[in-house]
Amino acid sequence: MQNLPKPIRLIVPLVALVAAVVAISGCGTTSPDIANGRVLFTSKCGICHTLAQAGTTAKVGPNLDDAFAAAREAGMNGATIEGIVKAQVDNPRPSNGNPAASMPANVASGSDLDNIAAYLGKYAGVPGAKPPEVEGGPGAQVFASSGCGSCHTLAAANAGGTVGPDFDEVLPGQSAAEIEESIVDPEAKITKGYPAGVMPHTFGEELSEEELKQLIEFLMESAGKE
Repeated sequence: MQNLPKPIRLIVPLVALVAAVVAISGCGTTSPDIANGRVLFTSKCGICHTLAQAGTTAKVGPNLDDAFAAAREAGMNGATIEGIVKAQVDNPRPSNGNPAASMPANVASGSDLDNIAAYLGKYAGVPGAKPPEVEGGPGAQVFASSGCGSCHTLAAANAGGTVGPDFDEVLPGQSAAEIEESIVDPEAKITKGYPAGVMPHTFGEELSEEELKQLIEFLMESAGKE
């Protein structure tokens, strides 16, 4: 096992658990809802993990595209990845204070976990996977592709994240400069009731000038309007 890539080494010990999970999951009568799995992933998992199709870029835990791309190259299919996800969530490593090596217990269960696992089984580590196209113009697409809805509520984007401030409440009345500062320098002004150090500091580098402008315009036009 020492010669395997690190992402695969982290996955291999779960194979026995996967077999049991897959066997049990075959007894269900309801097909997973992959679209709902994406919504659940962005709100429950996207605050820690990067996944291209979800538009999430967090780096607290492992990059799931990197980990499962290696797994797919090693011959694992979507059903196996689905089982791995369920096993990891149902049996997380004991917390050691390092979020890159362990995650909280009870992140999801029941049909929610089924949907998240099915979603990851379809998209995690798939080359070229990207967020679906959304209505509302280029700014709405930047909002969706950047995973903003995993942390923030914005009715116009059908986003209901609660990790960060509700955009429909806090953005109306703010200037373009104020909104830009909150995106590229999130620690400059912390909204009361929310902790520091949660929002990534990388959007200023990840978004082009045009994308940033489009996102700000979309937020100014949409926040508090629905």
